[in-house]
Amino acid sequence: MRKKAYRSRESRAAYVDRKLAEMYPETPIPLAHRDAFTLLVSVVLSAQCTDKRVNAVTPRLFERAGTPQEMMRMPLSEIREIIRPCGLAPQKAKALSGLSRLIVRDHQGWVPCTFEELEALPGVGHKTASVVMAQAFGVPAFPVDTHIHRLAKRWGLSRGRNVAETERDLKRLFPQARWNKLHLRMIYYGREHCTARGCDGHTCAICSCFSPRRGSS
Repeated sequence: MRKKAYRSRESRAAYVDRKLAEMYPETPIPLAHRDAFTLLVSVVLSAQCTDKRVNAVTPRLFERAGTPQEMMRMPLSEIREIIRPCGLAPQKAKALSGLSRLIVRDHQGWVPCTFEELEALPGVGHKTASVVMAQAFGVPAFPVDTHIHRLAKRWGLSRGRNVAETERDLKRLFPQARWNKLHLRMIYYGREHCTARGCDGHTCAICSCFSPRRGSS
């Protein structure tokens, strides 16, 4: 099919959906976890940090505090020391201690399963809540991180100036039933084939099917 056949956002989206499903038929969650709480903790730690590093840190953390009750009783200094390799340790330690305390106090020790309640927890923004809702509870969500924001722009799927605008555009383009798997597939693809500096708009399997982009980012 010629590049001109992909002029519309809808045609590009359909191609992206098909191609990524072929490349990534399985969509394992990149962050190692065993339940909704350990996933939430891992997502908080992943801010400005690689999943690989988070996965290297969390076994020690979860051995010491794998439940909200254990985490809230853990000294901040100890949390901070364990998670130091993830960066932003003071802020993240405070968030983990605070969200654990609220989960125990307000939710009987269970991670809440609504966007509103999750986003009310310390250190939990919309993207983090979306990951937990999608991956722990199976609720349709389209978490947009820097990988997805970059790809959506490169592929002409969104002109969003920020992740919130990009999320709205992608939700309009793709069927809701595809969101949870598709956001993971886009993350895998962005990391492996279409990195920030590793694709000039001609070399990766998807960019090469579209017209060369202008002003890549």
